[in-house]
Amino acid sequence: MQPFLHAHATHADWRVALARVLAQLATQREHSAAGEPTLGWCYLTDHHAPAAEELLAALRERYPGVDWVGAVGVGVCASGVEYYDEPGLAVMLAALPREQFRVFSGHRPLAGAREAGSPFTAHTALVHADPATPELSGLIAELSERVDSGYLFGGLASARNRTLTIAADAAEPGGVLEGGLSGVAFSEEVALLSRVTQGCQPVGPLRRITEAERNVVYALDGEPALDCLLDDLDVDENLPRDALPKLRSTLVGLSGEDHGAADEFDTPARAGSFGTETRVRHLIGLDPQRRGIAIADLAEPGQQLAFCRRDVEAARRDLIRIGAEIRSALEPEELPLGPEAPEAPAEGRRIVGALYVSCTGRGGPHFGAPSAELQLVRHALGDVPLVGFFAAGEIGHGRLYGYTGVLTAFTAPAGT
Repeated sequence: MQPFLHAHATHADWRVALARVLAQLATQREHSAAGEPTLGWCYLTDHHAPAAEELLAALRERYPGVDWVGAVGVGVCASGVEYYDEPGLAVMLAALPREQFRVFSGHRPLAGAREAGSPFTAHTALVHADPATPELSGLIAELSERVDSGYLFGGLASARNRTLTIAADAAEPGGVLEGGLSGVAFSEEVALLSRVTQGCQPVGPLRRITEAERNVVYALDGEPALDCLLDDLDVDENLPRDALPKLRSTLVGLSGEDHGAADEFDTPARAGSFGTETRVRHLIGLDPQRRGIAIADLAEPGQQLAFCRRDVEAARRDLIRIGAEIRSALEPEELPLGPEAPEAPAEGRRIVGALYVSCTGRGGPHFGAPSAELQLVRHALGDVPLVGFFAAGEIGHGRLYGYTGVLTAFTAPAGT
């Protein structure tokens, strides 16, 4: 697999931004051995959302044989660069064999992993979705069942004007979509490594939900949930001036009762941090009469819950860690020493392209400086082709996350 091509630009006029992107791609093609592109990613900020159809049409005219996927975001990113709350465009191209991927949408659903007569078996899938889609979590879980490994990665489009995704087959017109899920599925031959990085840190112990009704938790480990919250935050509800700021900044980390066996994409929890099994949700209300707390998700007895807050240093450390995990996974396994050692060293794998989807709550100044988050990603992975966007929710495994980043690297043998 040849390295992907990628380009990015900012300009208030989408035509100028696209012209700069196309010029960068043309230069890269002249100086690389990349084959004819077949799959493209296009991420645009909401400044350019009104012109999405024209922009996609121009891309399709320039690259008529390419299938396109993408989404709008309040920010987009590339290798080491963020365009957040400003006009921005990021494009990446790959020369993948057509039998190794399928673009899908509500108009062209993805067949089940083992559906009889299906010419293509999806192993993983990149998913973009409209956050206003009803029963979104259920749809994501259902789509996960259609993928052989069960692993999905991606995010929810974010915009202040027009929320859209892109799923364009080269042989069919259109491709700019509003509502529902879309994306591209990959066969097992497309090797990738993907990790979820958390952006929040627990402020109290992990507890088990023992009484709940829909989205209201009434008891944790047999104790009133509101009392547990106040204890963990060390606040007095009779002193609202002191309590309210802490309550407003508190979130909830929710995880299932049984996480099952770890898989190749899992990141386990560590002391004082969350693993991939934890979904961060907003704390949306209190019930002083019944001593309950309301959260932005369904709660069930048996689930585990920990109160948490956004933490920049914890987010930075976790992002560096997952980058190191991906890099380590590319190294060859240990070789025997002495007479059993092979004559030539084993070759590892290399990153040919990458995608990064981060939460809008992490974008902009959250990491302390412009493009600081993507600089960390580039430091971890190296200067590899990368594009992505800032999402209204992130998708990893078959779950919908918040305040996280999802980093995915496409790999190939180092000698190719």
